[in-house]
Amino acid sequence: MIKIRQPIDVQEAVAKVMTYKRTAHFENVDIQMCDDRYLAEDIVATHAVPLFDKSPYDGFALKAANTAGASPDAPVTFQVVDHIGAGHLPQAALQCGQTTRIMTGAQIPEGADCVAMFEHCDSYEKNGHTYMTITRELSSGDNIVRRSSEMNEGDLLIRKGTRINPGVKAILATFGYHQVKVATRPLVGVIATGTELLDVEERLEPGKIRNSNAYMVASQIHRAGARYKYFGQLPDELEPSLTFISKALEEVDLLITTGGVSVGDYDLMPAIYERLGARVLFNKLAMRPGSVTTVAVKDEKILFGLSGNPSACYVGFELFTRPVIRHRLLSPTPFHKRVKATLAEDYPKSNPFTRFVRSYIEYEDEGLTVHLAGIDKSNIVSSLPNTTCLMVLPGGTEGYQAGDKVDVLLLEDMTGQCEFESNKEA
Repeated sequence: MIKIRQPIDVQEAVAKVMTYKRTAHFENVDIQMCDDRYLAEDIVATHAVPLFDKSPYDGFALKAANTAGASPDAPVTFQVVDHIGAGHLPQAALQCGQTTRIMTGAQIPEGADCVAMFEHCDSYEKNGHTYMTITRELSSGDNIVRRSSEMNEGDLLIRKGTRINPGVKAILATFGYHQVKVATRPLVGVIATGTELLDVEERLEPGKIRNSNAYMVASQIHRAGARYKYFGQLPDELEPSLTFISKALEEVDLLITTGGVSVGDYDLMPAIYERLGARVLFNKLAMRPGSVTTVAVKDEKILFGLSGNPSACYVGFELFTRPVIRHRLLSPTPFHKRVKATLAEDYPKSNPFTRFVRSYIEYEDEGLTVHLAGIDKSNIVSSLPNTTCLMVLPGGTEGYQAGDKVDVLLLEDMTGQCEFESNKEA
């Protein structure tokens, strides 16, 4: 039986969980279906960009040496012998005194080494031919985008583990990656426990509350980049819950339960872990909220026993579940980005253990300012909609005043960082 609960430090707990983070699986998806997925391979340039010398403007391609001496008083005239649109190839190599009308993005013809913009030229028709005059000298290379000036074939463009955003998708399309190798999104099971729970569509009745945790956690899973399966709610009955959880565990990569991890008469998760033969990594943390957060491992699968209190459940997921998900998505920075911010208001509460305060960030001229998102209690749900970060207050502190510098974990920032405790100035 699990009897003695010795609180451990949050950083130690995170390290224990990450021991079981496991490697990712891969799959190929169509480029149209790859948004917000994570690359499972480095992306390299399959050809040079540009692939040929091209014009950045609409104008006339010509030989710079033929403009020698051109001025308003002594314009130089060229015969127009070709017209090249973007996507078309030059049809004529230029001779002395000849030019080609060229559009933006079109390939520079043989015999030309510069482009004169339309606004610097005059053109006219004479005897069935088109001519262009220019009143300024040009130098070789003027207004030409050289082959491979942006990148060479084989250049590393995007590293494995990068989230696919619109810019990444543009690169994939540019280089012909119509099938994209990505990390398979882990499937996370969600089970809510508690006889007191009603589902969202049910009418309230005395002694009952609606189940908010399962829907909140499902959204957190989605934000982290994984898939979820909601198995439903369980009453506080040991045998049916044991059977249900055992079967659910077979279907998923990770399993989250909410509630039932404390030491009350109806908190069944400790007994379920024991009956499952799961190894409990920890069941008590030196943190607020979420001190009863429990994590166990069964056959290399991680079971996250999160608190039934909404804010404690929320914090427990972000600290322990999210980094595992992010690692399995190949992110090299699976932890929340930690920055410094200025506290906007007094926080007089003492902190015997490390406290993670639901907060939000404002960007001001002098830097980042952090504000409390609402009432700071573990059973509170009203502070969560405004929460964009967690303010980290170390254990052993007696309170903070407005203007103090504090650490914050950015919840909606996707860049992340490599280590849980790493500090960076904002």
